[in-house]
Amino acid sequence: MKLSERLLQAWYQGHPVLAVLWPLEQLYRFIVQRKRKQFVQGITASYRAPVPVIVVGNITVGGTGKTPLILWLIEQCRAQGLSVGVVSRGYGAQPDRFPWTVSATDTAEQAGDEPLLIVQRTAVPLVIAPRRAQAVQKLLAEHPVDIILSDDGLQHYALARDLELVLIDAARGLGNQRCLPMGPLREPATRLATVDAVLVNGAQQDSEQGYAMHLQPTGLVHVRSGRREPLNFFPAAQKMHAVAGIGNPQRFFKTLEGLNWKPIAHAFADHAEFSPQDLEFADDLPVLMTEKDAVKCRAFAADNCWYLQVAAQPSPAFARWLGHRLQNLLTESL
Repeated sequence: MKLSERLLQAWYQGHPVLAVLWPLEQLYRFIVQRKRKQFVQGITASYRAPVPVIVVGNITVGGTGKTPLILWLIEQCRAQGLSVGVVSRGYGAQPDRFPWTVSATDTAEQAGDEPLLIVQRTAVPLVIAPRRAQAVQKLLAEHPVDIILSDDGLQHYALARDLELVLIDAARGLGNQRCLPMGPLREPATRLATVDAVLVNGAQQDSEQGYAMHLQPTGLVHVRSGRREPLNFFPAAQKMHAVAGIGNPQRFFKTLEGLNWKPIAHAFADHAEFSPQDLEFADDLPVLMTEKDAVKCRAFAADNCWYLQVAAQPSPAFARWLGHRLQNLLTESL
């Protein structure tokens, strides 16, 4: 087991050795709380865009379903007649320069896997940059958008925001509720009391913890050709190699099991760079991956490679809440 996997296991299942990291956690907690306080009190300046900004983020390390929620939010904004743009850090991206406007013809190495996925799915204008304010300024200079979504960036306080949406994984929760490196939290759990809405990915119903959300499988897509097939294209009890380089690979594997398939799990690090050999196995079984991984594998994927497309399904109560908040935000910005 890799060190990162051991650490994740310790954060979520407990381990006495974590106690030696307590001094480092206290230092980290002090630094992140002081940083937030300086921005909140105006000691350190934030850039405020002339249009509303919605940040979709989390307070835990690892995947919680932010990208599917961003895709859902794009649809919701467009359904209300709004022109929407997206900014992102572009983790691992290596474009010619920053800020960079992502094109559907970019490679994942140029644009980052998640930004490229979003652009290929929605054709939304999207700019990546380590400094989100620079990304927003370039986006506004190139596109007359009504609203901006920030994919991640909850802790990037140099960009002012009008709404903060936080995702939590229902199965993992907040782990041991300790901050890095003693636990998985990027900020103390008390930060959740200050955000506008919490969504719990995998929850069955709304609760005091937050609004329910789940990821609904919608179909199978052939990686190389883009051909779509229904979920019943693979019969029940179908064996397959399941490849996942995401923040929480186990969620993907459990999704496949929930579809009555029998996945052979192959977990990779989040944002892993794949090679053709990573998709080669000593049999002719199908290889099924996430859409995020597929954008990096399309150029060399074999004919037996597919990805599972999913859609975020927040609760009706959250959809109503968001509709009201969008109306208020747009009225205030006039």
